[in-house]
Amino acid sequence: MSDVSAVKAALKSQVIETPSWGYGNSGTRFKVFAQPGVPRDPFEKLADAAQVHAYTGVAPKVSLHIPWDKVEDYASLTRHAEGLGLRIGAINSNVFQDDDFKLGSVTHPDPKVRRRATDHLLECVDIMDATGSPDLKLWFSDGTNYPGQDDISGRQDRLAEALAEVYGRLGEEQRMLLEYKLFEPAFYTTDVPDWGTSYAHCLKLGPKAQVVVDTGHHAPGTNIEFIVAFLLREGKLGAFDFNSRFYADDDLMAGAADPFQLFRIMHEVVKNGGLKAETNVNFMLDQCHNIEAKIPAVIRSVTNVQEATAKALLIDTEALAEAQRSGDVLAANGVLMDAFNTDVRPLLADVREELGLGRDPFAAYLASGNQERIAADRVGGEQAGWGA
Repeated sequence: MSDVSAVKAALKSQVIETPSWGYGNSGTRFKVFAQPGVPRDPFEKLADAAQVHAYTGVAPKVSLHIPWDKVEDYASLTRHAEGLGLRIGAINSNVFQDDDFKLGSVTHPDPKVRRRATDHLLECVDIMDATGSPDLKLWFSDGTNYPGQDDISGRQDRLAEALAEVYGRLGEEQRMLLEYKLFEPAFYTTDVPDWGTSYAHCLKLGPKAQVVVDTGHHAPGTNIEFIVAFLLREGKLGAFDFNSRFYADDDLMAGAADPFQLFRIMHEVVKNGGLKAETNVNFMLDQCHNIEAKIPAVIRSVTNVQEATAKALLIDTEALAEAQRSGDVLAANGVLMDAFNTDVRPLLADVREELGLGRDPFAAYLASGNQERIAADRVGGEQAGWGA
């Protein structure tokens, strides 16, 4: 796309959804490091998300996680979000932190445990109704650790049965987003280990079921952009969970480990219509900021996704198509590299200025004094976050 005004328009219309859990305390399997000023409840998580949106202009949606973000009055929470210029995004279920789910949730051998897990998923649909959320995001830690531990095919049958029941509960404008993960915490088999398994279940369920691509959930060397292109072609890419990894599911800031990969992914998104509103791809972050300050880290992640998107929009598509038609390998690769090596920060600064925002959202936030204010104000009480 060579028209700079069209590039700017696409960047202004992009929406990046931030995760409520990204603002709370989080940690590794070994330690949760508490930070001053982190939210003590879902209302304060939304307040922090509003800071990200205020300085970036492209993050008006916030994913909630149940039960981490459970409240008595979801209408009140929704009004609070709207008052901050936000709206509730995906509702994320949690069927992995209860003792009953040690051997699985919806795929557990015991039908009573399966019932409990499915009822939680249905509860999440109720919360979608109450908040106006369009998306139910499902991730299952279900799997086995040892050969022979359980029936692999039988677990797929149980999974399909639960998904079908929940799918049938969805409203006309709601959809189910099924995530996958290669491994962890199950080490022998994982019940939804890859995009093919998720795709197969979504295909059987119907048009309201789509796949979530978490960029940290793949084996080393996996070509994620191929998966993205395929799912877009089939109309089955529902959402991203953007984060970075060096080894496994590291949940680091998007674009931190391999910005070239993020650019390649966004190239396939742009090329295959994934930025268009009718495609309805949800660009979500799924990150845990264990040692870095929360709000600045989310701002940095949002701007990293913006930079990858801007570079993808600047690709000379005509030159690329001509090189591909003529079989000129070096020329085709050179077109992509030229776009990737373009410094798009001035372009994005202009976009923000045209939106009435500061040119550098990271610096503007740090200069605002909000980080110091929340550290002083949020003293006492139980801080809300993963494992804390």
